[in-house]
Amino acid sequence: MTRGVVTQDPNGLRRSVVQIESSRGELCSGAVIAPDLILTAAHCVLQRAAYRVVLVDQRFRRFAVKAVAAAMHPDFVPGTTPRNQPGIDLAIIKLARPLGPDFTPLDPAAASSVAPGDFVNLAGFGLSAENRRGSARVLRQTRLISLGTLQVRNRVLVMADEDRLAETTGAGACRGDSGGPIVRGGPGSYQLLGIVSWSSGALKSNIPTACGGLTAVTPVAEHEGWIASRSDALRRYSAERGSSSAGGNAYDWTAR
Repeated sequence: MTRGVVTQDPNGLRRSVVQIESSRGELCSGAVIAPDLILTAAHCVLQRAAYRVVLVDQRFRRFAVKAVAAAMHPDFVPGTTPRNQPGIDLAIIKLARPLGPDFTPLDPAAASSVAPGDFVNLAGFGLSAENRRGSARVLRQTRLISLGTLQVRNRVLVMADEDRLAETTGAGACRGDSGGPIVRGGPGSYQLLGIVSWSSGALKSNIPTACGGLTAVTPVAEHEGWIASRSDALRRYSAERGSSSAGGNAYDWTAR
């Protein structure tokens, strides 16, 4: 995340935001929505690969939990980039085991709409700048302002740095922040508002980049019904059966 602040409060967003890694090197972020469920972007879990979710404990020590299933939104269809993917860029990951009381799920049912001019917070484990790969895997957060909605191949909320408004490089999502949450509120009362789908460089950037300009977010309130129904289905997943009732998209998967 560009111009983000490293999260240091053990009782803050550390308790609700995770890193998602694939065995092929994909890096994304996600939001805890139940002790054994993570909400993220669908394009983050498309690869035929093994996935794990990485968390940090109260002392910011990292540990991983295996992902055993994923359900994509039924309208999601992969594209060449997240920006031109038709459908809804959301997925839910089922963990091999529940997280303990050290982690606090964000409730999608409590999501509300975001109006132009609203201030929100972005959290994720992405890069701090394009090509700065060593900066990833650290939880950062930053404040953004909502600019309204954009209809590309799907409907997203658009956020930007409140001072630079994406004209020049400012705060925003970068590679690895996809799937991370947009929230408002503070520790103990965070409200989940959306999930990052894609980001861009600043409008006046003179280098190719996907960082520091616009941050495009899938609004959770508009899809809370699907999140609730698929969460219920994934809770019934059985690793012993090797199957899940969470179908609905051809790209859904269960671990082998």
